[in-house]
Amino acid sequence: MDKAVYKELLEVMKSRGGAYSGADIPEFYAMVEEMFTPEEARVNNAMPKTPFTAEQLAETMGMDKKACEEILEGMAYRGLCRATNKADGTTFMRAPFMPGILEFIFMSGKTTEREKKLAKLIHAYEKACDALASGKAATPGFPTARVITVDRAINTKDTVHTFDQVQHYIDANDYIAVGTCYCRHTALLRGEDLHDMPTDVCMQFGDSAQFTVERLGGRKISKAEATDILKQSEEAGLIHMSQNTADGAGFICNCDRWHCGVVARAIQSAKPALTMNSVFIPRVDPEACTACETCIDRCPSTALAMGADDVPEVNVDRCFGCAACATGCPSEAISMVHRPDFAEPPKDAMALREAIKAAYAARK
Repeated sequence: MDKAVYKELLEVMKSRGGAYSGADIPEFYAMVEEMFTPEEARVNNAMPKTPFTAEQLAETMGMDKKACEEILEGMAYRGLCRATNKADGTTFMRAPFMPGILEFIFMSGKTTEREKKLAKLIHAYEKACDALASGKAATPGFPTARVITVDRAINTKDTVHTFDQVQHYIDANDYIAVGTCYCRHTALLRGEDLHDMPTDVCMQFGDSAQFTVERLGGRKISKAEATDILKQSEEAGLIHMSQNTADGAGFICNCDRWHCGVVARAIQSAKPALTMNSVFIPRVDPEACTACETCIDRCPSTALAMGADDVPEVNVDRCFGCAACATGCPSEAISMVHRPDFAEPPKDAMALREAIKAAYAARK
């Protein structure tokens, strides 16, 4: 019977979409059997698409309300679903693996034996999924992630839209939280080198921030603290990333080239910029450039190379537009300017889903 519920969980997670949504392989079952108890798996499988209360789910499943609520609360505190506390009670929401459950589980930064075991099981599952996908769909689909260029690196003559301003997301939100980076923390749990990269830099806003603080062990921070975290991330050469929509982000991840799965997969392609990018590219002032090659070393996608007259040149097809080159340039010789093929991101999550569907249909 337990095997049947995990088999059903596979199909449920597939339907939720997102990265690593579900593959019928041994690594999947090893991961979810450690992640969910059989009873939690049954509750997970019964969750509707829209937010719900424990009472509503209990009625659907024919369960006792208190028993259902206890299971949901336990799942929310372990990152297996979302929960939001309101004046009229708590509502819950299902979550995909990524972005979602996989990040939630490690948001607190715990290093217990269970976290170490889960980190290894999840990594094995991701590697197996990547191996299955190897060689398939060489043409990338529509990017779900968007790079947000560092504000201070943008050329002052360029128009800067709200969705391009990373500081805007901080200024527009009163409830901000920071949690531990899933990618680097799980790498640490597996004993890998973090390359001196910071880990407590993943920011959540609004209801997501409240959930992070109340259930996942995240920390509520001020706007000033959030700005300092951005600066710390920029100094380390991390990439500001969020959902590829124009209507505002519920989160900002600060990603590196070694451990972030999205970035690593993009770099392996011939044209990483088709997978994820901002609307900017670097422009080098040849008079100010000292040919120190700091920008080349900092570029996460190897988009820069020394060109004629010892001035770096950019491969637009590889450039994420993150501004790691500009923020690290000791002579301030680099600024970010609009791409020639500049296009605004989809308006909202619904428009993003439609863009992804259209890109998928075009590949068939």
